[in-house]
Amino acid sequence: DVLEEKISQTNLQNVLQKIEQPLSAVLYQMERFGIGLDKFILANLNKKIDQEIEKSEKEIYHIAGARFNIGSPKQLSEILFKKLKIETQDLRKTPGGVLSTQASELEKLKGEHKIIDWILQYREMTKLKTTYVVPLPLLVDTSSRIHTNFNQEGTATGRLSSDNPNLQNIPTRSDWGMAVRRAFVAQKGYKLVSFDYSQIELRVAASLSHDRKMLQIFKEGKDIHAMTAAEIEGVSEKNVTPKLRREAKILNFGVLYGMSAQGFSEAAGVSHERAGEFIKKYFQTFDGVARMVEGLKTQVKAKGYVETLTGRRRYLPEIHSSNWHIRQAAERA
Repeated sequence: DVLEEKISQTNLQNVLQKIEQPLSAVLYQMERFGIGLDKFILANLNKKIDQEIEKSEKEIYHIAGARFNIGSPKQLSEILFKKLKIETQDLRKTPGGVLSTQASELEKLKGEHKIIDWILQYREMTKLKTTYVVPLPLLVDTSSRIHTNFNQEGTATGRLSSDNPNLQNIPTRSDWGMAVRRAFVAQKGYKLVSFDYSQIELRVAASLSHDRKMLQIFKEGKDIHAMTAAEIEGVSEKNVTPKLRREAKILNFGVLYGMSAQGFSEAAGVSHERAGEFIKKYFQTFDGVARMVEGLKTQVKAKGYVETLTGRRRYLPEIHSSNWHIRQAAERA
């Protein structure tokens, strides 16, 4: 009774009755049915990964001129920055004052020294091995199927999450990650099929914002990224270079998630000035999107939450934080 009253007060009956309750029955069937795993593919992959790990270790020790624990951030930091004296540029420091050797930090040093590539490869291999290649075969049932849990309540945005094991975070951006994915198989007589939407965030943005230009581009079936570049640069679509299109693509998705001029500058490899000018022109061109973005910020400051088209709410009390960084994160959310 208590929850029913709260659901009624917040107009969430539609989300509960039309989305979440029917979905739970579907997820139950998915969990019960599971997905097939070919253990032999992973066993062969494990041997290849072991060879790659061994090769990476040898190269790292050879370049470093010493054996050390590659998995120890402290020892790795000493080898890279004290012994090999690699330029640290703008690397972060850990709370203990040691230069960070996190993957995101080492990525910044790619090309600075050959040892960096080997360390990144070593890390990718060891992570694939310990997170997927070895544990996954241990989780199958007698029919070689894995039964994950799908969580409807796992995220603030309402998307599904998966655990025990998490089947949503198996890498896709490397050949090795794709090799792990190939171990998931359909049973005889069936196929695994992938469905995806083309540029769904931008289509949703066009619909929500009623932006005339963006709606027109989609209705005419044109390339949204090329047309964005053409509009901002004031050139015809045929004169849009691949570089301009790439910049527009980064901005099209980035703007929807609160990307700053600094973020755009780094992602697109353009100067800070050009990034700022590009964003300014973008909002002038797609003024409907600009009004929507500002309107959402105003709404969340007044109401404390935002809503999806179906009425799902996300509360963002951090919007009133006195800390600028926390406030900015709430605006992006």
